[in-house]
Amino acid sequence: MKKVYIYIVVSVLCFFTYKTTNAWGFYGHKLCNRNAVFSLPPQMFGFYKNYIDYLTEHSVDPDSRRYIVADEACRHYLDADHYEKAVPFDTIPKYWKEAVAKYTEDTLTTHGIVPWHVFLMYYRLRDAFEKKDVSKILKTSADIGHYIADAHVPLHSTSNYNGQKTDQKGIHGLWESRVLELFSTEYDYFCGRAMYIDKVQEYMWTVAEGSYAAVDSVLYFEKMATKIFGDDRKFTFEQRGSTTIRTYSQDFCRKYHDILGDQVERRLRSSILSISSIWYTAWVDAGMPDLDKLITNEPIKPEEKIPENLPEKMIGRQED
Repeated sequence: MKKVYIYIVVSVLCFFTYKTTNAWGFYGHKLCNRNAVFSLPPQMFGFYKNYIDYLTEHSVDPDSRRYIVADEACRHYLDADHYEKAVPFDTIPKYWKEAVAKYTEDTLTTHGIVPWHVFLMYYRLRDAFEKKDVSKILKTSADIGHYIADAHVPLHSTSNYNGQKTDQKGIHGLWESRVLELFSTEYDYFCGRAMYIDKVQEYMWTVAEGSYAAVDSVLYFEKMATKIFGDDRKFTFEQRGSTTIRTYSQDFCRKYHDILGDQVERRLRSSILSISSIWYTAWVDAGMPDLDKLITNEPIKPEEKIPENLPEKMIGRQED
């Protein structure tokens, strides 16, 4: 157990070199997928541990896809406030066909489809397990991990996703990237054993409700911290490689993080456990194939080619 703990801490420190934009940041998504492996049961752990680097590196593919695929953006969020005023959600149909019948597909894609898309990805992962298709198992595991993690982010559950409606522009990157970058080494990543989820679709709506319930505190506490610090102490300039950037000061981030309590850590831990649990559920529902027999020393080739040089702006919603 001690060796595993050291391994995770070293992995966390190594992630600081990655770009920190988009949901949870590239760093955060790598963190979620990597640590989800350690919650899997022994029958799955050997296979997933063998491919842990693939699952880590490709956890960010969905965000990269947002720069080149027009239909990708809506899979990462849900504007719950377009339909609801508070939790529990009692207006949005939980199943896709019912939701389309009520709102039309155009409306749903405009305001985000992440809970429905995770359910679709669960079926794809179950099918990949049934077919014992290693490349599809890994690609779908990496992708679904990303979408599940996104669903846990409060600012992915509201149309005020970057504080643009409340004069708090930039809060998206503050909550899920800057704070995580500064304080994630203080977090506990042992989240318990993956659990079987009887109804994946309903489970994801519970996740969405949890995220939406946290939106008010995410916004309110940022304003509270801003009142304490003022703009002159709220921001600072830091050197990133050869570039000097304006960013939130470490003192401001510490105050905001402390006022939030353990909210960021709780949502991160919940993301990790949810990812491992849905991986596990798909495997069980596929008949629990022997994954150890699928391990190979041959490199896994990605099923899609993500360009190394992405465009400057993603297609659709700009979050930062």
